[in-house]
Amino acid sequence: MDRREIAALLALIGRLDPRTIRTDQGEARDQLAQWHELLGDVPMATPHSWDALAAARQHIRTSPYQILPADIARPWASYRRDRLSRHSDPTPSVDPDDQAAWAAELAGTRRAVATGIAQPSQARAITTGRDGGDPRLEARLREIGSCIPPAARAALAPYRPARAAREAAVAQGLTDALSVRCAWCLAQPGEPCRRRRIGPDGGARGTAPCATHPSRLDLAAAQQPEQVQQPAAA
Repeated sequence: MDRREIAALLALIGRLDPRTIRTDQGEARDQLAQWHELLGDVPMATPHSWDALAAARQHIRTSPYQILPADIARPWASYRRDRLSRHSDPTPSVDPDDQAAWAAELAGTRRAVATGIAQPSQARAITTGRDGGDPRLEARLREIGSCIPPAARAALAPYRPARAAREAAVAQGLTDALSVRCAWCLAQPGEPCRRRRIGPDGGARGTAPCATHPSRLDLAAAQQPEQVQQPAAA
Protein backbone atom coordinates (compact mmCIF):
# COMPACT_ATOMS: atom_id res chain seq x y z
CA MET A 1 0.00 0.00 0.00
CA ASP A 2 1.20 3.50 -0.76
CA ARG A 3 0.70 6.44 1.60
CA ARG A 4 -2.63 7.36 -0.01
CA GLU A 5 -4.00 3.86 0.54
CA ILE A 6 -2.69 3.81 4.10
CA ALA A 7 -4.47 7.11 4.74
CA ALA A 8 -7.71 5.65 3.35
CA LEU A 9 -7.29 2.57 5.57
CA LEU A 10 -6.70 4.72 8.67
CA ALA A 11 -9.73 6.84 7.81
CA LEU A 12 -11.96 3.75 7.72
CA ILE A 13 -10.45 2.41 10.94
CA GLY A 14 -11.00 5.77 12.63
CA ARG A 15 -14.63 5.77 11.60
CA LEU A 16 -15.13 2.27 13.05
CA ASP A 17 -12.92 2.72 16.13
CA PRO A 18 -12.49 6.38 17.20
CA ARG A 19 -9.67 5.38 19.57
CA THR A 20 -7.29 5.31 16.59
CA ILE A 21 -8.02 8.90 15.53
CA ARG A 22 -5.12 11.34 15.98
CA THR A 23 -6.32 14.97 16.23
CA ASP A 24 -2.84 16.47 16.48
CA GLN A 25 -1.36 17.01 13.03
CA GLY A 26 2.09 15.80 14.07
CA GLU A 27 0.73 12.64 15.67
CA ALA A 28 -1.39 11.92 12.60
CA ARG A 29 1.68 12.34 10.37
CA ASP A 30 3.73 10.00 12.57
CA GLN A 31 0.91 7.43 12.61
CA LEU A 32 0.70 7.49 8.82
CA ALA A 33 4.48 7.09 8.48
CA GLN A 34 4.52 4.20 10.97
CA TRP A 35 1.69 2.29 9.27
CA HIS A 36 3.21 2.89 5.84
CA GLU A 37 6.59 1.57 6.94
CA LEU A 38 5.06 -1.58 8.44
CA LEU A 39 2.43 -2.26 5.78
CA GLY A 40 4.15 -0.95 2.67
CA ASP A 41 4.49 -4.49 1.24
CA VAL A 42 0.87 -5.44 2.02
CA PRO A 43 -1.58 -4.72 -0.82
CA MET A 44 -4.88 -3.00 -0.22
CA ALA A 45 -6.65 -5.76 -2.21
CA THR A 46 -5.90 -8.55 -4.68
CA PRO A 47 -7.98 -10.12 -7.46
CA HIS A 48 -8.37 -13.25 -5.35
CA SER A 49 -10.01 -12.74 -1.94
CA TRP A 50 -7.57 -10.51 -0.04
CA ASP A 51 -8.87 -7.18 1.26
CA ALA A 52 -7.04 -5.15 3.91
CA LEU A 53 -10.23 -3.25 4.74
CA ALA A 54 -12.02 -6.53 5.42
CA ALA A 55 -9.15 -7.64 7.68
CA ALA A 56 -9.44 -4.38 9.63
CA ARG A 57 -13.21 -4.76 9.99
CA GLN A 58 -12.79 -8.33 11.20
CA HIS A 59 -10.34 -7.29 13.93
CA ILE A 60 -12.49 -4.40 15.12
CA ARG A 61 -15.58 -6.60 15.15
CA THR A 62 -13.99 -9.49 17.10
CA SER A 63 -11.31 -7.94 19.33
CA PRO A 64 -11.69 -5.47 22.21
CA TYR A 65 -8.14 -4.19 21.64
CA GLN A 66 -7.20 -1.23 19.50
CA ILE A 67 -6.02 -2.30 16.07
CA LEU A 68 -2.30 -2.28 15.26
CA PRO A 69 -0.42 -2.73 11.95
CA ALA A 70 0.34 -6.32 13.04
CA ASP A 71 -3.38 -7.07 12.98
CA ILE A 72 -3.29 -6.46 9.21
CA ALA A 73 0.12 -8.02 8.58
CA ARG A 74 -0.72 -11.33 10.32
CA PRO A 75 -3.80 -12.12 8.17
CA TRP A 76 -1.77 -11.18 5.08
CA ALA A 77 1.01 -13.61 6.05
CA SER A 78 -1.59 -16.32 6.70
CA TYR A 79 -3.19 -15.60 3.31
CA ARG A 80 0.17 -16.06 1.58
CA ARG A 81 0.95 -19.31 3.41
CA ASP A 82 -2.45 -20.76 2.60
CA ARG A 83 -2.15 -20.01 -1.10
CA LEU A 84 1.36 -21.44 -1.38
CA SER A 85 0.33 -24.58 0.52
CA ARG A 86 -2.33 -25.20 -2.15
CA HIS A 87 0.05 -24.52 -5.05
CA SER A 88 1.95 -27.12 -7.07
CA ASP A 89 4.63 -25.74 -9.35
CA PRO A 90 3.64 -26.20 -13.00
CA THR A 91 6.37 -27.11 -15.48
CA PRO A 92 7.97 -23.87 -16.72
CA SER A 93 7.61 -23.09 -20.41
CA VAL A 94 11.28 -22.15 -20.88
CA ASP A 95 14.16 -24.38 -21.97
CA PRO A 96 14.98 -26.71 -19.02
CA ASP A 97 18.67 -26.39 -19.87
CA ASP A 98 18.48 -22.67 -19.08
CA GLN A 99 18.65 -23.00 -15.30
CA ALA A 100 18.44 -19.27 -14.60
CA ALA A 101 15.30 -18.79 -16.72
CA TRP A 102 13.76 -21.97 -15.27
CA ALA A 103 14.29 -20.80 -11.68
CA ALA A 104 13.12 -17.28 -12.51
CA GLU A 105 9.84 -18.53 -13.98
CA LEU A 106 9.20 -20.78 -10.97
CA ALA A 107 9.91 -17.92 -8.58
CA GLY A 108 7.72 -15.55 -10.56
CA THR A 109 4.82 -18.01 -10.56
CA ARG A 110 5.09 -18.58 -6.81
CA ARG A 111 5.27 -14.83 -6.19
CA ALA A 112 2.14 -14.25 -8.28
CA VAL A 113 0.27 -16.96 -6.38
CA ALA A 114 1.43 -15.75 -2.95
CA THR A 115 0.48 -12.14 -3.64
CA GLY A 116 -2.98 -13.03 -4.94
CA ILE A 117 -2.34 -12.12 -8.57
CA ALA A 118 -2.71 -15.70 -9.86
CA GLN A 119 -4.66 -18.68 -8.59
CA PRO A 120 -2.79 -21.68 -7.10
CA SER A 121 -2.01 -24.41 -9.60
CA GLN A 122 -3.43 -27.67 -8.28
CA ALA A 123 -1.59 -30.95 -8.76
CA ARG A 124 -3.31 -33.32 -11.15
CA ALA A 125 -5.49 -35.69 -9.19
CA ILE A 126 -5.00 -39.44 -9.24
CA THR A 127 -7.38 -40.77 -11.85
CA THR A 128 -8.23 -44.06 -10.14
CA GLY A 129 -9.30 -45.04 -6.65
CA ARG A 130 -12.25 -45.98 -4.49
CA ASP A 131 -13.91 -42.61 -5.06
CA GLY A 132 -13.84 -42.97 -8.84
CA GLY A 133 -11.72 -41.16 -11.39
CA ASP A 134 -11.85 -39.80 -14.91
CA PRO A 135 -14.85 -41.43 -16.68
CA ARG A 136 -12.96 -41.31 -20.00
CA LEU A 137 -10.04 -43.23 -18.51
CA GLU A 138 -12.35 -45.78 -16.91
CA ALA A 139 -14.15 -46.31 -20.22
CA ARG A 140 -10.83 -46.77 -21.99
CA LEU A 141 -9.67 -49.33 -19.39
CA ARG A 142 -12.91 -51.27 -19.82
CA GLU A 143 -12.34 -51.26 -23.58
CA ILE A 144 -8.76 -52.56 -23.50
CA GLY A 145 -9.18 -54.70 -20.36
CA SER A 146 -6.07 -53.53 -18.49
CA CYS A 147 -3.58 -50.68 -18.44
CA ILE A 148 -0.73 -53.25 -18.34
CA PRO A 149 -0.01 -55.01 -21.66
CA PRO A 150 -0.05 -58.84 -21.46
CA ALA A 151 3.68 -59.08 -22.25
CA ALA A 152 4.53 -56.65 -19.44
CA ARG A 153 2.24 -58.51 -17.05
CA ALA A 154 4.00 -61.79 -17.84
CA ALA A 155 7.41 -60.18 -17.32
CA LEU A 156 6.32 -58.83 -13.93
CA ALA A 157 4.89 -62.13 -12.72
CA PRO A 158 8.15 -63.41 -11.10
CA TYR A 159 8.37 -60.20 -9.07
CA ARG A 160 4.70 -60.29 -8.03
CA PRO A 161 4.02 -63.93 -7.20
CA ALA A 162 0.97 -63.25 -5.05
CA ARG A 163 -0.61 -61.04 -7.71
CA ALA A 164 0.26 -63.53 -10.46
CA ALA A 165 -1.32 -66.42 -8.52
CA ARG A 166 -4.44 -64.37 -7.93
CA GLU A 167 -4.74 -63.47 -11.64
CA ALA A 168 -4.21 -67.10 -12.65
CA ALA A 169 -6.95 -68.23 -10.25
CA VAL A 170 -9.35 -65.64 -11.60
CA ALA A 171 -8.54 -66.70 -15.18
CA GLN A 172 -9.49 -70.27 -14.24
CA GLY A 173 -12.82 -69.09 -12.85
CA LEU A 174 -11.86 -69.54 -9.21
CA THR A 175 -12.89 -67.20 -6.39
CA ASP A 176 -11.05 -63.88 -6.12
CA ALA A 177 -11.07 -63.26 -2.37
CA LEU A 178 -9.64 -59.75 -2.77
CA SER A 179 -12.67 -58.65 -4.78
CA VAL A 180 -14.61 -58.04 -1.56
CA ARG A 181 -13.97 -56.17 1.67
CA CYS A 182 -12.70 -58.26 4.56
CA ALA A 183 -15.09 -58.07 7.50
CA TRP A 184 -12.39 -59.27 9.91
CA CYS A 185 -9.43 -56.91 9.29
CA LEU A 186 -11.40 -54.32 7.24
CA ALA A 187 -9.04 -54.61 4.24
CA GLN A 188 -10.61 -52.85 1.25
CA PRO A 189 -11.23 -54.60 -2.11
CA GLY A 190 -7.94 -55.20 -3.87
CA GLU A 191 -5.90 -54.98 -0.66
CA PRO A 192 -4.45 -58.06 1.10
CA CYS A 193 -5.63 -59.07 4.54
CA ARG A 194 -3.60 -57.82 7.46
CA ARG A 195 -2.81 -59.14 10.92
CA ARG A 196 -3.27 -56.73 13.80
CA ARG A 197 -0.48 -56.39 16.33
CA ILE A 198 -1.93 -55.84 19.79
CA GLY A 199 0.15 -54.16 22.51
CA PRO A 200 0.18 -54.96 26.22
CA ASP A 201 -2.43 -52.30 26.83
CA GLY A 202 -4.80 -53.90 24.34
CA GLY A 203 -4.38 -51.20 21.70
CA ALA A 204 -3.39 -51.86 18.10
CA ARG A 205 0.32 -51.24 17.52
CA GLY A 206 0.35 -51.85 13.79
CA THR A 207 -0.59 -54.28 11.04
CA ALA A 208 1.28 -56.68 8.75
CA PRO A 209 0.17 -58.56 5.61
CA CYS A 210 -1.09 -62.07 6.25
CA ALA A 211 -2.96 -64.92 4.56
CA THR A 212 -6.49 -64.20 3.40
CA HIS A 213 -8.98 -64.60 6.24
CA PRO A 214 -11.46 -67.51 5.82
CA SER A 215 -14.46 -65.22 6.25
CA ARG A 216 -13.31 -63.17 3.28
CA LEU A 217 -12.98 -66.32 1.14
CA ASP A 218 -16.50 -67.37 2.11
CA LEU A 219 -17.92 -63.95 1.28
CA ALA A 220 -16.19 -63.86 -2.11
CA ALA A 221 -17.40 -67.37 -2.90
CA ALA A 222 -20.95 -66.41 -1.97
CA GLN A 223 -20.87 -63.41 -4.30
CA GLN A 224 -19.17 -65.16 -7.21
CA PRO A 225 -22.36 -66.59 -8.79
CA GLU A 226 -23.88 -63.11 -8.80
CA GLN A 227 -20.79 -61.71 -10.53
CA VAL A 228 -20.88 -64.46 -13.15
CA GLN A 229 -24.58 -63.95 -13.90
CA GLN A 230 -24.36 -60.18 -14.34
CA PRO A 231 -22.88 -60.20 -17.91
CA ALA A 232 -25.53 -62.73 -19.04
CA ALA A 233 -28.34 -60.54 -17.68
CA ALA A 234 -26.94 -57.53 -19.53
